[in-house]
Amino acid sequence: MLKKLFQSLRPPVRRVQHQRTTPEVLNSGQHSLQRGQFSRHAVGIVERLQNAGYQAYLVGGCVRDMLLGITPKDFDVATSATPEQVRAEFRNARVIGRRFKLVHVHFGREIIEVATFRAHHPQDEEENSNQSSRNESGRILRDNVYGTLEDDAQRRDFTINALYYDPVSERILDYANGVHDIRNRLIRLIGDPQQRYQEDPVRMLRAVRFAAKLDFGIEKHSALPIKPMAQLLREIPSARLFEETLKLFLSGHAADTFEMLVDLELFEPLFPASNEALEEHPTYTHTLISEALINTDLRIKQGKPVTPAFLFAALLWPALPARVLRLQSRGMPPIPAMQEAAHELISEQCQRIAIPKRFTMPIREIWDMQERLPRRSGKRADQLLDNPRFRAGYDFLLLRESAGEETDGLGEWWTDYQECNESERRDMIRELGGRDESGAAPRKRRRSGTKRKRDASSAAGE
Repeated sequence: MLKKLFQSLRPPVRRVQHQRTTPEVLNSGQHSLQRGQFSRHAVGIVERLQNAGYQAYLVGGCVRDMLLGITPKDFDVATSATPEQVRAEFRNARVIGRRFKLVHVHFGREIIEVATFRAHHPQDEEENSNQSSRNESGRILRDNVYGTLEDDAQRRDFTINALYYDPVSERILDYANGVHDIRNRLIRLIGDPQQRYQEDPVRMLRAVRFAAKLDFGIEKHSALPIKPMAQLLREIPSARLFEETLKLFLSGHAADTFEMLVDLELFEPLFPASNEALEEHPTYTHTLISEALINTDLRIKQGKPVTPAFLFAALLWPALPARVLRLQSRGMPPIPAMQEAAHELISEQCQRIAIPKRFTMPIREIWDMQERLPRRSGKRADQLLDNPRFRAGYDFLLLRESAGEETDGLGEWWTDYQECNESERRDMIRELGGRDESGAAPRKRRRSGTKRKRDASSAAGE
């Protein structure tokens, strides 16, 4: 992973000029793309808009990925038509967005996103306007200033995303030497990196995401401002950061993404409590999070479902034990201490990343299960096995053990228990002997009255 970061800091192969007013045109014999590779619906939209007198191209990620031999997840169209003009051409179209107005054209489950050519915001006009599209720090608040194709190319974030493919003529228009950077496997910002990050700090996360996904390096001048500007992410709305975090960690390259976020000091503004745990307990925290993300990447590659709840539970867990112990030291029983610490930690995290309740509840249940899994006496083991969160809690227990936590063989015990028949399970419960509900070592037998009192106290603690 460090190799990728060091690659990002090496000088580019040659100095290239990005501020083009005319594109480099690659005809069909100069590239590998064919119109049949693209969504027929997206190609149809381009053709229809061109027939109506507008400019229209397939643009961005779908062109970039096709050049790299990657199957695109979606297909985007850029056009000179305004959103209202696009909607007038397609009955199955909807105009969406306020900060960035777009058109979605629906074809069953497939949605083609159509965007009007954008232009940079004129600084002098903004200064004289009461409806400025930037805030005081320069971040763009609204982005509905329309322009030409040339304008649109220059306001895109990275050179590799400023490629326009015309499926009618089968030509690529390259305004920012994006094909050169694809060949040299570099993520490079268009324009001044510091200004572009100032306009939208999320571009720093996008640089990391593309570098991890494509196995590219971040070009030197694009990488250098990231550390000094990382704290600008604090200004981004928490709801938007939730969506960006899912893109970072559910792309199939989460483990590499985590390494780059830490190296570039972008992890702290996203997960401040976890970053503190990473500094205090680096080996354990790094191992646990890395193991969780490696497993997440594997499940995605295998086409298996991944729940964001388990992902966030792993990312935040290293910050939880110290809080639980602090509450227990004040006399709070283990399970209430776990619940209170979980509530506190998740509430703090949601101020940075707005994790929806449909995920925060399972996170707390997975964590709560860690306190309950050692309590196996009597009928508790079977009750836990029937709990709908048992599997997630059990998997999380194994994750903790793989990171080096000592659990006195608890993971192996639950693994065996699930594979045993009813008679063998009863034997396993009996073999627990005199251990109490928390799995602690046996204590000396006390008088019956005292024992009942202790048992009642333990039950109330649950």
